[in-house]
Amino acid sequence: MRARALAALLSTAALAVPLLGAGPAQAGDTGRTPPPRTGFESSQGARWTSLAEEQDFLAAVDRASARTSVSTIGTTKQGRPLQLVRIGERPRTGSTVLLICSQHGNEPAGREACLSKVRDLAHARDHRTREFLSRTTVLVVPTANPDGRAADTRGNSDGTDINRDHIALATAEGRALAAVLRDHKPDLVYDLHEYGGTPPYYDKDLFDLWPRNLNTDPHVHNEAKKLSADHVRPAAHASGFSTGTYGIWTDPVTGAPMKQVAGDGQERILRNASGIKHSVGLLIESRVDALSDAEKKDRSLNQRRRVASHAASLDGALDYVAKRRGRIEAATGRARLVGYADRGPVYLGGADNDPAEPSEILADPPCGYRLTDAQLAAVGDELTLHGVGFRKVRGGALVTLRQSQRNLVPLLLDERAAYRLTIGQRTTLC
Repeated sequence: MRARALAALLSTAALAVPLLGAGPAQAGDTGRTPPPRTGFESSQGARWTSLAEEQDFLAAVDRASARTSVSTIGTTKQGRPLQLVRIGERPRTGSTVLLICSQHGNEPAGREACLSKVRDLAHARDHRTREFLSRTTVLVVPTANPDGRAADTRGNSDGTDINRDHIALATAEGRALAAVLRDHKPDLVYDLHEYGGTPPYYDKDLFDLWPRNLNTDPHVHNEAKKLSADHVRPAAHASGFSTGTYGIWTDPVTGAPMKQVAGDGQERILRNASGIKHSVGLLIESRVDALSDAEKKDRSLNQRRRVASHAASLDGALDYVAKRRGRIEAATGRARLVGYADRGPVYLGGADNDPAEPSEILADPPCGYRLTDAQLAAVGDELTLHGVGFRKVRGGALVTLRQSQRNLVPLLLDERAAYRLTIGQRTTLC
């Protein structure tokens, strides 16, 4: 590890990397109460912030900053709140960024970076950050899986992997996130995770991956790749962290791809679902494994490095929004209108690095799908959460493809779709 990265591990500044080069206001600057600190920060990275500490932290941020609000968007099976933090000027203008933190409860480093970022954005007084927030609404789900975080498990209290529930919406957590995507239409969805390495083929400090699903609008797809290549990875490198593409093993000498072990195009994963729903999506994964003898001896060094790498990547993502705002909004805005033309194939499989088989392509999709009354009763709520429109007709409902979520409709209703909600009857009479 390079000296610069080691310095980041040993410095308490690594616990809260500032946005756009400016940190939170200090009490000495204003005479006000000092900004709150997370349990992770207070312990110098020795332990993760507890859920109770998170509630106190968010309440303190909410009280102290007029640009911040905290709302409850759902409740888990075990009764814990799912919360959404909103940071920005009112009324909302410009771009919207959504940070999803700790979908997997045993991957806490991204959550810590998100909590610190909430505080830093809420308290920042420098002109550059205030200008950014005047044109950007930042939404944060600090703990997307509170029951899993409490138990330190990947899944929720039922053992369900929330990041495989963005089509079925069978969990309270998945439903809450779907409603946020539908209601706020974020331009950027940033999904923070952690992974275990397999040296020497799969051992970068950070991996990222864009939406691979072929139903993602090409302009949105291109923006997601630019986010990765031109902003997130350079920001990580500047802080001394190595980067790579999630799911791809590479030759340690040549860097050439060897095999793919994860990161496909299945639509039920958030980075793909967000792309289909016209947001520039990016998955980011920090490495859990201890990378040195020092990290093995001192857990806080390992945990601080993981959080610091996420914090650096977050700064890259927000820098991307600041610098490419017009092009991002143009790409997502255009994508939300394309479906009304109702043209082109819909892909039931494949990925941007794995061409779909002929059997996975709806080359000439129907104009819509008919549902019976019983089917509508069973999946109507899920269609609504996805933002899919339908029209009630005698005996059921008609779901046409001519709508913003055009490419999502067959993934939910076609008999050949892998993760469909139900099998609708194809129709050419719409």
